Amino acid sequence: MSSQTGSVRKRKDKESIPVKAKDASSTGIAAPRDPDLDVLVKANLESKGSGVEWDYRIAITIITILAFITRFWGISHPNEVVFDEVHFGKFASYYLERTYFFDVHPPFGKLLFALMGWFVGYDGHFHFENIGDSYIDNKVPYVAFRAMPALLGALTVPVVFDIMWESGYTLPACIVSAALVLFDNAHIGQTRLILLDATLVFAMACSLLCYIKFYKLRHEPFGRKWWKWLLLTGFALSCVISTKYVGLFAFVTIGSAVAIDLWDLLNVNRRQGSLGLPEFGKHFAARAVALIIVPFLFYLFWFQVHFAILSRSGPGDDFMSPEFQETLSDNVMTANAITIDYYDSIQIKHKETHGYLHSHPDRYPLRYDDGRVSSQGQQVTGYPYADANNHWQIIPLNNDNVMGHHVKNNELVRLRHIVTDTMLLSHDVASPYYPTNQEFTTIPLDEAYGDRFNDTLFELRIENGKPGQEFKSLSGQFKLVHNPSKVAMWTHTTPLPDWAFKQQEINGNKNLGQSSNIWFVDEIPTIPKDSERLIKKERKVKSIPFLKKWFELQRAMFYHNNALTSSHPYASEPFVWPFLLRGVSFWTQNDTRQQIYFLGNPLGWWLASSLLAVYAGIIGADQLSLRRGVDALDTRTRSRLYNSTGFFFLAWAMHYLPFYLMGRQLFLHHYLPAHLASALVTGALLEFIFNVEPVLDDAIGGKGGKKAAPKKHLPAREKLAGQNLLVSWAAAGVIIAIVIGGWYFFLPLTYGYPGLDVAQVQARKWLGYDLHFAK
Repeated sequence: MSSQTGSVRKRKDKESIPVKAKDASSTGIAAPRDPDLDVLVKANLESKGSGVEWDYRIAITIITILAFITRFWGISHPNEVVFDEVHFGKFASYYLERTYFFDVHPPFGKLLFALMGWFVGYDGHFHFENIGDSYIDNKVPYVAFRAMPALLGALTVPVVFDIMWESGYTLPACIVSAALVLFDNAHIGQTRLILLDATLVFAMACSLLCYIKFYKLRHEPFGRKWWKWLLLTGFALSCVISTKYVGLFAFVTIGSAVAIDLWDLLNVNRRQGSLGLPEFGKHFAARAVALIIVPFLFYLFWFQVHFAILSRSGPGDDFMSPEFQETLSDNVMTANAITIDYYDSIQIKHKETHGYLHSHPDRYPLRYDDGRVSSQGQQVTGYPYADANNHWQIIPLNNDNVMGHHVKNNELVRLRHIVTDTMLLSHDVASPYYPTNQEFTTIPLDEAYGDRFNDTLFELRIENGKPGQEFKSLSGQFKLVHNPSKVAMWTHTTPLPDWAFKQQEINGNKNLGQSSNIWFVDEIPTIPKDSERLIKKERKVKSIPFLKKWFELQRAMFYHNNALTSSHPYASEPFVWPFLLRGVSFWTQNDTRQQIYFLGNPLGWWLASSLLAVYAGIIGADQLSLRRGVDALDTRTRSRLYNSTGFFFLAWAMHYLPFYLMGRQLFLHHYLPAHLASALVTGALLEFIFNVEPVLDDAIGGKGGKKAAPKKHLPAREKLAGQNLLVSWAAAGVIIAIVIGGWYFFLPLTYGYPGLDVAQVQARKWLGYDLHFAK
């Protein structure tokens, strides 16, 4: 957060004694300072630009080399499909084949995989269908695919180091934070496979680094470097959210810091001088453009690339509207669409669940389990398989001679169940599972043409259809709306009891706008083979505006993302993650007893999680002390604790706490960005704990408190006065040794080799981890 720029501690004798400056800027929270300190900050920044800081440079070089070794070591093992590589490897193949697919995640990360495949000349012939499929037998350049996340994962480690470096922390603190990510088994395991999280975490770390660099230039607003780092922050944020939608948490983190920064700029009593409203408006506009508009434009750009590449029909067609599918070449649905005539026999299929509209002679029970009474009418259900009981004849409103006439949009029709010779009907009786929804049943024809005629009328509403548009099979997706009661025919996946043979419930949904009300005609069994309607005409690929395609895809992505609520054997709750209570089995091989088990370094995670609690305790204790008139911290230490460390803690909270509000499937890998932020907090607290009481020195000019002009060339980086770096180094050495020990102990589960015997597997079940081959 705010810069640690040499604050002035107020002594009892009111004498101000300046201390050596060091900028630990991390967010837009500005700590109080006087004009002399601003001069010092500027001098320090100038000196930093010319300072070499060889110890930091050597350290980051060694750490980067180690990061590449730990990520690329044995990356070719195993030589078969592992866990979610079945998804993201498949998507890369679809890009290379230009075949349309659907996924709940934005395209940026998947495009990177496709780019790597294109670089090595891969044609996308392998579709990663099953975990365990051989890469060697199918001639897949899988090492090149895995190299992309490994590269980004390796680069994440020096970015973590650089975040601490740019924030002004000492070398031990920088190394500890980087080591917690460098030797973390979860970060390593997730970056050695064809998965998206390496891209997400790297872009999130870059957004923090770029914003810190931007904020450190707050004394030189609107300069070239100020704009550069502000725009790079926006670009990094766009990459985060263009990889996964949880990247929104990075926007909240940076946005919170920006809001605090703008609030400080608005303060008329600022020590640096107040800004006029026009000048404040410039600051606000610059941040809005760089951090909102620019990321959004890049976000749109990746979707434009996505649409431009995926020009051929593919497995993702079913998720899109017929209008969208008409923009794809070789689309089966539009190519095989047949115009439907009155008195055709048709099979109606639900778009979402793929269940057929079905009926059979069995009847609803007199009473349901909750005591409600049914109509005891003939059951109308959803059935997943082709069957004669799925056939319905489409009947016109009246008995006029309409043979050979096409059915059109918004016309009133009736549906006769052919096998039982009954007419489809809905009425004001509660459905089996939904008391607020209407029951669907059928009635004999003599009743259908008598008093209950109106209850058999349904309006056929083609989705996005035009008035008078012809109703077609496959492409004519529609809602069947009961005319008298205005409810839409709807089904869901919860099976009915045994009295309905566990088939799907069909009922009338009062929410007409719900997308799951959509059906389509799958087949016209009775159409003559010599019918002119079967003659296929040459179809031209249509085009629709980009934004229209984008909005449709966004709606589908959000809907299906939120629908990921089904149980998974390795799903976990957020409270599990900081304590690393369980992991995820990625891959096993019975013959060699090898396995890849996704799990963090327990020692590193428990340390980082503990210090998060320690940080909260320190802040609470300090606030309580201040309430009682006890000032235990000097101004600069408190500024760094609240601002710089506080920014890291904010990043952790914003990347962790929102998961408690989600109802979808969650896994351990969702905690990786928050874990990176906790590593930053750990390094910052290491420095705070070993920062002893400052002593008087002549950093600015002479002892005794007499102020002098800042030296023209300050050292590039000074330790805090009185700080015992030997103790810091000793503590850092102990922490790193423990972390390396944990990493090495769990290394066989991360890299997938060597295989472990029963005793070795049992020794690694620290918290009852559900490891394989434990018997």
